[in-house]
Amino acid sequence: MSNKAACLAVLGTGSDVGKSIVTTALCRIFANRGLRVAPFKAQNMSNNSGVTPEGMEMGRAQIVQAEAARIPPHCDMNPVLLKPVSDIGSQVVLNGVAWIDASSQDYYTKKDYLFAESIAALDRLRAENDLILMEGAGSCAEVNLMEHDIVNLRMAALAEAPVILVADIDRGGVFAQIVGTLACVSPEQQGMIRGFVINRFRGDIALFTRGINWIEERTGKPVYGVLPWFKHFRIEAEDAVVIENAPRFLPDAETEPVIAVIRLPHISNFTDFDPLTGLNGCRLIYLQQPQDLSPMAAVILPGSKSTCSDLQWLRDSGWQERLLSYREQGGHLLGICGGYQMLGTAVHDPDGIEGAPGSTPGLGLLPVETVLQSPKTTTLTDFRWNGIAGRGYEIHMGRTAPPRAHCLMTVDRRNGTDCTDVDGCRSEDDRVLGTYMHGLFDTPAITHQWLTAIGLAHIEVDTLHGPIARDRAYEQLAEHAALHLDLEAITSLLPRELQERLR
Repeated sequence: MSNKAACLAVLGTGSDVGKSIVTTALCRIFANRGLRVAPFKAQNMSNNSGVTPEGMEMGRAQIVQAEAARIPPHCDMNPVLLKPVSDIGSQVVLNGVAWIDASSQDYYTKKDYLFAESIAALDRLRAENDLILMEGAGSCAEVNLMEHDIVNLRMAALAEAPVILVADIDRGGVFAQIVGTLACVSPEQQGMIRGFVINRFRGDIALFTRGINWIEERTGKPVYGVLPWFKHFRIEAEDAVVIENAPRFLPDAETEPVIAVIRLPHISNFTDFDPLTGLNGCRLIYLQQPQDLSPMAAVILPGSKSTCSDLQWLRDSGWQERLLSYREQGGHLLGICGGYQMLGTAVHDPDGIEGAPGSTPGLGLLPVETVLQSPKTTTLTDFRWNGIAGRGYEIHMGRTAPPRAHCLMTVDRRNGTDCTDVDGCRSEDDRVLGTYMHGLFDTPAITHQWLTAIGLAHIEVDTLHGPIARDRAYEQLAEHAALHLDLEAITSLLPRELQERLR
């Protein structure tokens, strides 16, 4: 067998059709069957990122997939990460390190270089594993982008990877998604696409048999399975599409305590709050349109890829007035990363990291100021909050120095190196808290401590929480996929040597 791992590509008919979910499921399925499996996505666009054990930054989706494959995440799994800062520009993270801020036009002039870097990352992964599960981005048939594509069919062709095409039936038009995608690519690329997975099916699967037959007869390619919508477990979402258009909260319809997250325009790392969604007796919601916050047990300002811009949005939209009123009424506020910076008195950007140089007034609820400056902090961090140990990660450009008497937590270790630092800030009455710590709620005892601080000590936090809960969810996802996918047919796409090992 070649010393290079085999590759299998999972591409999509569009964005948010389920590529990440299918890839995650296959990572756990093949890892359970004894293969050394690694995920790979050459280019990811998301403000949901995380930190590797080496202190490098990469997309959360590939961290999730690495966890599913039971291996440590490495930036080779996502060599190019685009973190949008505006409608036409992004910060480019290359090989785990913030590289440049580029407009869409600037970025495309660098595609050849980024393609070469991505190939090198893939080659390193292939040298250490048996199987690479390659995830695409968006639609693999964007005809205006395909010439300089570095993540979809061009990368799959280079890796000689058979392609599974994922389509989403829940949004409608699944037949046009599949047939239209094939119509938009070349005959050679059509040949690379070996079959289909249809995601997010609701209802009686028997009623879709005719649809499956039509797809197979029309395309001459098999449907490898239809994945029903699942609700009995939760997998982290890749990007903020899943929380778009957050509805207004109607307090008359709810009796249990509610924790609200403000859905900022440039929200990042909202997966921080996934552990809160599984709490019994408490509900987590996202709010986009300003409204009265008095019914909320707590309000969270999440991370932001563009703190100054989102601060201005809070003022322009009317949210600032609502937040300050909530504070005056004795409400509990928590800011994480960019949200922490917003709770301070000012955010200074002397070097124009987020736009034009200058300073932006904060909400004035914590006695701190933030200076945005390079280099970016990317650390796995061990901390203590009131003596309770936790582990999280930091990804931020800002430097924020709280008064010692107002520090929220102590930091014991960053990227494996012992230290005696502090993090975060608290108000005099402990009703306003801010921290740079992503993954704050991954530790059950930390979650319970915060719930107690906001008056919800009666809410039980299961020990099946955070990383343990995620691992169980990967098993449930693998079981769900194995039940509904033709794994024998998918396995037949792999080289004969791997097929023999899997028998």
